[in-house]
Amino acid sequence: MSGKKLSPVALDMDRPALDAVPEAAWGSDYFAELIRATGVKYLALNPGASFRGIHDSLVNHLGNRDPAILLCLHEEHAVAIAQGYAKACGQPMGVFLHSNVGLMHASMAIFNAWCDRVPVLLFGATGPVDAAERRPWIDWLHTAKDQGSLVRDFIKWDDQPASLGAAAESVMRAKAIAMTAPCGPTYVCFDVGLQERRYDAMPPLPEPGRYAQAADPVPPAAMIEAAADDIAAAARPVMLVGRVSRSVEAWNDRIALAELLGARVLTDLKTAAGFPPDHPLHVGPPGAFLSPPQTEALRQADLVLSFDWIALEGALRTAVKDSAHPARVVHVSLDSYIHRSWSMDHHGLPPVDIGLNGQPDDVLPMLLDALRRRIAKPRSEARLQPAQPTALPKADHLDNAAFAATVRHALEGQEATVTRLNLGWPGDGLRPRHPLDYLGNDGGAGVGSGPGNAIGSALALSEMGRIAVAVIGDGDFLMGNSALWTAAHYRIPLLIVIANNQSFYNDELHQERMAVLRERPVENKWIGQIIRGPSVDLLAIAAAQGARTIGPVSEPAALAAAIGTGLDLVRSGEICVIDARVEPEYDASMKSGMAVDSGTGR
Repeated sequence: MSGKKLSPVALDMDRPALDAVPEAAWGSDYFAELIRATGVKYLALNPGASFRGIHDSLVNHLGNRDPAILLCLHEEHAVAIAQGYAKACGQPMGVFLHSNVGLMHASMAIFNAWCDRVPVLLFGATGPVDAAERRPWIDWLHTAKDQGSLVRDFIKWDDQPASLGAAAESVMRAKAIAMTAPCGPTYVCFDVGLQERRYDAMPPLPEPGRYAQAADPVPPAAMIEAAADDIAAAARPVMLVGRVSRSVEAWNDRIALAELLGARVLTDLKTAAGFPPDHPLHVGPPGAFLSPPQTEALRQADLVLSFDWIALEGALRTAVKDSAHPARVVHVSLDSYIHRSWSMDHHGLPPVDIGLNGQPDDVLPMLLDALRRRIAKPRSEARLQPAQPTALPKADHLDNAAFAATVRHALEGQEATVTRLNLGWPGDGLRPRHPLDYLGNDGGAGVGSGPGNAIGSALALSEMGRIAVAVIGDGDFLMGNSALWTAAHYRIPLLIVIANNQSFYNDELHQERMAVLRERPVENKWIGQIIRGPSVDLLAIAAAQGARTIGPVSEPAALAAAIGTGLDLVRSGEICVIDARVEPEYDASMKSGMAVDSGTGR
């Protein structure tokens, strides 16, 4: 299979070429210019009458100037695409949402972006605030007194400006707040009355460079030195690598820090790649929850160094059986700055002996420098060795292990980014060697974001010359499949491999656990879970929206060949979908009733 990388794609965007930019005459022209001033390259939307004025201005006033419109078939997909884009490149995409109804459609995807701590610029509209200007029936249904209240508990900030001048401040503030760590979505709502009003003169546009977000805070030097004293004195340190950036320099620094300390390192599959799991110091396999070797390493630790680990308190409590962990804890994070009371996405309150308020990748070189002054030579001789090739499994079917090994085998030598993984993926099934090799899951642990996230990431990755590969479950695909049309229409290159077990199988395991605990028939676990009789033709759904399709395939050699063909199609600018029939596996630990719950997602 060729190792050729993806050439950056000239995306086929729908926008008119204007000989000259028309003079702004309508309120919506000014709003369109404000959105352009944020610097967003793309604006994902599902059309709605509440922003018909701005839509006209984006097309006929801005013309071929950014942002380019990405038409989506559902508001949830539009936000999911923006989230995926930010996950890959760290920059926000704009999203337009139709009044209250579009905002309600988008709310799950907004929650994902919030929990994932990524910047998204949400723009909305409401029917005329002035009741005298409302059309009968529809404008009343699409007007809310406080539209932002629908999502205010899981966004960073929102506003509904009452004038053009106020809108300038709102949009600039929304961009700065979204991009200030911890990042997250912000929302600005534009009144239809302001959009559709003609103006003889417009306020001056703001200078975007004058409204940049503040620099991320860093801990004082004295705290860095105190933390370094504790870390250097530890005999059994453990590093927890959580939410970190896509920086190659920081990736290398984390490896250097682990080797300097001789620290055991833990990662998980909820977050993007932060450390190579095949490094000798990595304890694995990673997963959504701690694996037994990870739990044991954490139990034995006399110091825990956390780089924005999600659910730190839960990890510490799991390791020591619900009692207080005796280890010293150094926690590097800004996450407490974003915590709210509506959602429990802040998780339990962890014991922290030294809290370093800062972005992990900003604090990392400061700690590394301080520790190199205390430790003369690396305490571990373990080094990352050249990656070993993965053999194609010799099997006549695809269970989870064979499926993962086949995908890994087929992607070796490719400059590919796995944008997400299905729930059944085994922890040792992925071996990233670069911070862009894996982007983590959706943040909110729902279902249906997979296709949209993958398309947004693929859009950003295509500009970096990398191939995007999404491994998603059949339930996730069924809920989010209409996002594929956007990728097909704009020729956003992407390979999707569906791990199709024709069931909401994660919940079969939950039903199995309940049956065992309550001494009820385990054989009934499939009822209300199986997606058969008839089986859904996933490839027909994909093909109907313009995707190229391969399969179904049900054994390793056929899957490897399908991925090879799919990668060639992606290099030519196509979106390709493979239906891989993965057999559900009986989890023997469920029979004993001792298995740990695997979450509530499907």
